[in-house]
Amino acid sequence: MNTKFLWLPVLASVLAGSGCCTSCKLPVASAKAAPVVATPAPARKNVEVMVDGVSGFQDTVLQPDGKWHVHDPARPQPPIVSPGNFSQLAAPPSDAIVLFDGKDLSHWTDRNGNPPPWKLNDGVMVSARQDIQTKEQFGDLQLHVEFREPTLATGEGQGRGNSGVFLMGRYEIQVLDCYDNKTYADGATAGVYGQHPPLANACLPPGEWQSYDIIFNVPHFGPAGELLSPGYVTVLHNGVVAQNHQAIRGATGWKSPGQYTPHGPTGPIALQFHNNPVAFRNIWVRPVPVVDDP
Repeated sequence: MNTKFLWLPVLASVLAGSGCCTSCKLPVASAKAAPVVATPAPARKNVEVMVDGVSGFQDTVLQPDGKWHVHDPARPQPPIVSPGNFSQLAAPPSDAIVLFDGKDLSHWTDRNGNPPPWKLNDGVMVSARQDIQTKEQFGDLQLHVEFREPTLATGEGQGRGNSGVFLMGRYEIQVLDCYDNKTYADGATAGVYGQHPPLANACLPPGEWQSYDIIFNVPHFGPAGELLSPGYVTVLHNGVVAQNHQAIRGATGWKSPGQYTPHGPTGPIALQFHNNPVAFRNIWVRPVPVVDDP
């Protein structure tokens, strides 16, 4: 038995090497090695570091100016400015579309078109569970939003009072509690998230109402989807200029310097839920034309 089992494989290999079978005269297929499948290298995980008490990243991609990484903790902090009482409880102009007046959430849905899950208490809506967005679509606009950071203040950096105002549902103006709370500069309150830090830190203490007054011009795309002109945004935070007709580099995102994809001339206004119960009130918008006269 042992002799046969040792001999048969040898004979089979000899016959296979000759390219035929002596008993049936049919070709014998040559053996082929199994293909080698390359295993993709695992995605590199960015390492969070701390510089002067600020957490962030220094191994993300560089901003287009080549000076700072996205969410770089070494990027200079915006100067602190004590604001006056600018536009809290500002009455909407006669031609404004009132998106929230404290009565109901009828202008809002979640991102999938379902009823908004945010809480309505005493004329204030509080972020919960997921983002919400307007049913209406807007292009160039003037937008007024008031928000209040939760008390008692807990967490630090990006984990403290985090939310956001998304223009066209994709370009975020950061909402964060940066009162006595440092974070990477391109993620600070009133920043174009991940791209442009605010020109000033005009935050009020948590529990006090604050305001954004935003003027936004939409980006424009050509027939082949090419970018003809970027979006531009001006932001006043509590009456202090935080963005001055600042060009937006594309859709905002975590650890992303921004990138444009073609889209239509209008989009929703969205408010972010980021695991913190940020309150909002007195939200209104005015569609505005762009006048190119010299």
